[in-house]
Amino acid sequence: MKVLIIEDNKQLAATIKDELQKQYSVDVAHTGDKGEYLAFANEYDIILLDLNLSDIDGTQVCKKIRKNGNKVPILALTGRSELQDKVQALDMGVDDYLTKPFEFAELFARIRSLLRRGGYLNSSSSKLEVNGVSLDTSSQEASLKGKLINLRRKEFQLLEYLMRNQGRVVNRNQILEHVWDTDVDPITNTVDVHINALRRKTSPSFIKTVHGIGYMIKS
Repeated sequence: MKVLIIEDNKQLAATIKDELQKQYSVDVAHTGDKGEYLAFANEYDIILLDLNLSDIDGTQVCKKIRKNGNKVPILALTGRSELQDKVQALDMGVDDYLTKPFEFAELFARIRSLLRRGGYLNSSSSKLEVNGVSLDTSSQEASLKGKLINLRRKEFQLLEYLMRNQGRVVNRNQILEHVWDTDVDPITNTVDVHINALRRKTSPSFIKTVHGIGYMIKS
């Protein structure tokens, strides 16, 4: 799952990114202009949007994203606590509102709630299982036929993405967009390296190569 943080407080943005990277792929923009560009250029599962940006009001960023037809869930992060501020933000198209300062437990809970609402998650989807391979996204544990397997963070995220797209072919660009941040070199072989690592830790036939197109997991 991929998250975009639009936050001009660089220290806060870095702290949020560090926490979210434990489970998600994260991009960061420190200006509304950069945030708009990334939101239009990439596909995100959720956007965390500071409403008090230095270059443009966050509600205007949200309005532009929505005007473009993008329905990505947007969680507003702001120090504004007045009712009228919340109403304005919701009217501009944000899906939820979290007042600073906040606890990360609540941030993660609100993210999960928005993802469930958008159809990315459902009440039982924290646990995935295909052909003897099981993932628990809550505990970040993976197992093969009941035996725990040790996955690195990106390996876990890649396997989760493939399992959530079971039966569908996903190409290299889709994988890079959903599992890695924008700093990764698009011509790198990092996807192939991680696919091969997952095959070694599960089974050679678990992830299938569809030549000239991409990869898929079949039940």
